This record gives sequence, C-alpha cells and structure tokens, in this order.
Amino acid sequence: MASISSITEAIGGTFLLQLNRLKREYRFDGDIYAKLEHMSPGFSKKDRIALSMIEEAEARGQLRPGMPVIETTSGNTGIGAAMVCAAKGYRFICVMSRGNSPERVKMVESFGGEVVLVAQSPNSKKGLVSGEDLCLVRDETLRIVNETGGFYLDQFNNYDNAKAQELMGEEIWMQTDGEIGAFADFIGTGGTFTGVSKRLKHHNPAIKCYAVEPEGCAYYAGEDIICPGHRIQGGGYGSHQLNVDKSLIDGCITVCDDTVVKMTRDLAKFEGVFAGFSSGANVAAAVKLLQGPEKGKKVAIVINDCGLKYISAGLF
Repeated sequence: MASISSITEAIGGTFLLQLNRLKREYRFDGDIYAKLEHMSPGFSKKDRIALSMIEEAEARGQLRPGMPVIETTSGNTGIGAAMVCAAKGYRFICVMSRGNSPERVKMVESFGGEVVLVAQSPNSKKGLVSGEDLCLVRDETLRIVNETGGFYLDQFNNYDNAKAQELMGEEIWMQTDGEIGAFADFIGTGGTFTGVSKRLKHHNPAIKCYAVEPEGCAYYAGEDIICPGHRIQGGGYGSHQLNVDKSLIDGCITVCDDTVVKMTRDLAKFEGVFAGFSSGANVAAAVKLLQGPEKGKKVAIVINDCGLKYISAGLF
C-alpha cells in the first residue's frame, strides 16, 4: 500500500456497504447501499467539503498564508476544517452553539482549533440546536471575521460545498455500476443532497432524489414548522438552505425522532456501523422508500458521521 504525505490525501474514496442484515430485519423489498463517510479521517462526510472549500479559496487567492480560517458549524465541518487546517498550517476558529455535543468541541480542540461557544436561544432546548441557535452562531461568526480579517468558509452559502460532493456522487455511481434507482439524504446545508443528486442525474435523469427531513420541521415538504427542537443533530433547520437545488428534489421523506434513534442503534447492532442521528435518518428514509414508492429498487444513502460524537447525547 502506498504511503501519503498529508492526511488530506486520505479524504474520499470511501466504501459502499450493502445493508443486508437490516434488510432481513425490516423486510423491505430492494437494497440499501450506504456510503461509509464516517470512515473518513475526520469521521464525517464534511471532511470532503472542508478540504474543497479551503483549497478552492487558496486557488482563488481568497485564503493566503497567515490568514485564520473561520467557520460556523454544528460540529462536523468544524472538525474537518480543523484537521485540514492542522495539516496545512492555518489557525482555525470554530464557532458553535452550546447545544452541540461536547465531544465535537474536544475534537476541534484536539486538532489545535479554537472554539467559540454561543449561548442558545431562550426558545431552544438544551442539547438541541435550532434554526434560531444557528442564526446566533452566524452573527458571532461574522463579528469574529470582521475583527480578525480571516477567511470565512461559510458552508451554508459556499457552493464549493455542493461541488465537493459531486465527487461522492460519481463514486456512488461507479460503485453501483450505475444500477441505482434512488438517493435519499437528510438536509443540513444541502451540499451533499445537491452535489450527489446532480452527479447521479447527470448519468441517469430517471434516478429519484429525495430530501429527508424531521417530522414537524419539514420545510421542503411544505409542512408547518411545529417542532424545531427535534433530536436529529446537524440539519432539519426548518428553512431554505442556499446549497439546496430544489429542482433536484423528486420527493420528500419525513422521519420522527424515535424512529431515527432506533434505526441508528439497529445500524450498529445489525451492521456494525456506528453512526450518528442523521445517518439513522437516512437509513430510516430508505426503508420507507423500499416499503413504498421505490419498492424493489436500489437506494443509495450516506453514513454521515461517527457515533462517537453523540455519546453524551443519549443516542446509544
């Protein structure tokens, strides 16, 4: 096996796992193929976008040696960016809500990143990050950017986010030999949904792409936002995200907290895949599709991150 000269070279090229034991347990008609992004060196799919946003900014001259890198994050992008910045020698400042799990803070700090924690909105539940919390974090991020003159990655509005995930879509296409009928993804920033869907539909426009959202906070499904404090961390913010290309959405699937928690636990129990809430949401959505409109097809989903980041959140 060849050696590498930077940890960034280990990002991407993850395995695709067919969830056979869950199929026997849940008795759905078809197959689920899970992209194992939790096996990336920073333990999430956000390693891809962190590297892409930083290297594209370097290429454009927006990020230069000596400039700090700053990001608004619920954790995974911050961890990925801290890792990439450590490898490239940049100072990294991560701005997060106090509602995020402490494991994420420790991981950013372990890579040498600086963490600024922002108090939650009075309307939010402790440990659950809402759209209101995210707005407060963004405001603090902009203040720090203006104060330091640093480069703001801005994953929510940076199209290099979705562009990076097109490569994941290409990998899924190649790993399934093009025999894919549908793709489902939990909406956070929307970069993965848009990037992967765009690439899959480039190869075959008939592939159906589904936006996955929490029950009671399903903006793209057109539902009233009555439960912004759901448990599915890292997304479901109940508002439009600029990286979501709505023209790629063929349908919406909603999942409830209890189902997601059980599915995430079953993913570990039956498949040996130790993942977080949003990964369980993706699998639960795929099961719904294979018990309904996509019965008999092959559905691709993403295992977004590792379950180690949720030990304190009561997921396991």
